[in-house]
Amino acid sequence: MPFVDTHLHLEEVVDPAAAVAEAVEAGVTRLLAVGTDLATSRGALALAGGHEAVFAAAGHHPGNSADPDLGAFRELLREPRVVAVGEVGLDGSPDPEYAPMERQLGWFGSLCDLALEQGLPVCVHVRESADLVHRVLRARPGLTGVMHYFALDWEWAERFLDLGFHLSFAGIVTRATRAELREVVRRCPADRLLLETDSPFGLPAARKRERQNRPAFLVDTARVVAEVRGISPAELAEIEWRNALSLFTRLR
Repeated sequence: MPFVDTHLHLEEVVDPAAAVAEAVEAGVTRLLAVGTDLATSRGALALAGGHEAVFAAAGHHPGNSADPDLGAFRELLREPRVVAVGEVGLDGSPDPEYAPMERQLGWFGSLCDLALEQGLPVCVHVRESADLVHRVLRARPGLTGVMHYFALDWEWAERFLDLGFHLSFAGIVTRATRAELREVVRRCPADRLLLETDSPFGLPAARKRERQNRPAFLVDTARVVAEVRGISPAELAEIEWRNALSLFTRLR
């Protein structure tokens, strides 16, 4: 049973075509290439057009400096191989290159509204901003999506699960220092669990000597997640595949 890498930045991976082939060979047969602005969203769609295993998400990361072109995003979201709005969200870290929170909130709210309009899920970035992210999502009943690269505690996990959102776990769960996060993995409802690499970022512990994360390395995270949950990797793959196709309804 194959896995789905539900979040990666394929255009930033060295030799995307080779990375896709390597992933498929490893058993990661669906890859969701995620955009961070209009240009990378269009790039993700172009990659999806060239690889049967790849689908795209179109979004505007909070690290941008310019406002999103909502009209252009609306057109992009009508493309059948665009399966989600993302990467979107909020980032409260002190990075001076990130937009002020007031502008981030405006972008995030507008893109969530666009996702509702188009009937698509959102892939949500949250860092140092969980309360504000929760407030934006809670204000939009019916919105679906996934908390990308989930790294918060169980209390926050429950709050996002209560909104109907999925949790996506990346290579960070394999690190020895992340016992609390592995407890979230253990307690996450089976029908809300997803996996990702966030390639080329977020190397799993087993690949720490590599220069970049790659979608094939999802299997390293999957082995740890399966062990934590007391199931086989094959059982985990079946669960994750079903969840991904249920959330990303255009992903086939």
